[in-house]
Formats: sequence, C-alpha cells, structure tokens
Amino acid sequence: MKTFSAKPAEVVKKWVLIDAEGVVLGRLASIVANHLRGKHKTTFTPHVDCGDNIIIINAEKVRVTGKKLEDKIFYYHTGHPGGIKERSWGKILSSKHPERLIIKAVERMVPRGPLGRAQMKNLRVYAGTAHPHEGQTPVTLDVAGMNPKNKRIA
Repeated sequence: MKTFSAKPAEVVKKWVLIDAEGVVLGRLASIVANHLRGKHKTTFTPHVDCGDNIIIINAEKVRVTGKKLEDKIFYYHTGHPGGIKERSWGKILSSKHPERLIIKAVERMVPRGPLGRAQMKNLRVYAGTAHPHEGQTPVTLDVAGMNPKNKRIA
C-alpha cells in the first residue's frame, strides 16, 4: 500500500457552524483547531490545507472554568519602550470585541508558519448570533453535545 497524500485541488472544504454558547473555551478551541487543520478527515495531509471553513457564533457567551476571568491575562506590546499592556479574560469578554479571546485560543493551537496562517483565514468568529454566511449553507456541529464536560451552565 502507498500512503495517500492529498493535493490542494482534491481537497473538499465544508462550511461548519458552531454555537459557542455555554461551551468551555479550551475544549471549543481544540475541536476548532482540529477541524481547521482537517485532522478529523481520513484524507488528512500535514502539508496541505485540507480543513473546513468554521463559523463560530455567540462568542460573547463562551465559558471558562475556575477563576480564569480574573486571573488569566493576555499581554501585548505597543512597540514603544515600556509599552507592555495587559488585559484579563473577563475584560476581553465584556469589551467591544469578545471574539478575540476565541481567535487567540485557536491561533495558539494551530501550527505557526505560512500554512497555519492560511488555515486561520478559514475561521470566522462573531459575538452574536448573526453571521453573513447563510449562502454557504453551513452544517451545524454540536460541540456542547459531544461530551458533557464541554458545556458549563453557571
């Protein structure tokens, strides 16, 4: 037998819709990263972008466990001397762009480099329920129903 290696022209990309309401952030990010890379497919090839297009809605309603909303901090730098800034997860979720928390979590689970950047372009995250991708007829993926630990009520 020979090892199958997919070519970029042979890849079939689906559109997948995921509702993040009540889903734990890390569990959601790992499932999304695997779907972006295409590791859930039998035709997975590591050096080819064979993942699906992912749409995540209700990013503002994602859950985190423990005291991470207050304790976990994202650091960033402005580029100026002494310009390190910090923002807690709670501030990010309650800010104008809560989808950035999910984007960063997924980005850190996708490989770095040109292929990882190309795969991240297939991720679209929206804070509310509305999204402009109805024309692609996305298939719904129930992340909360996969495992009882994936969803948190309170």
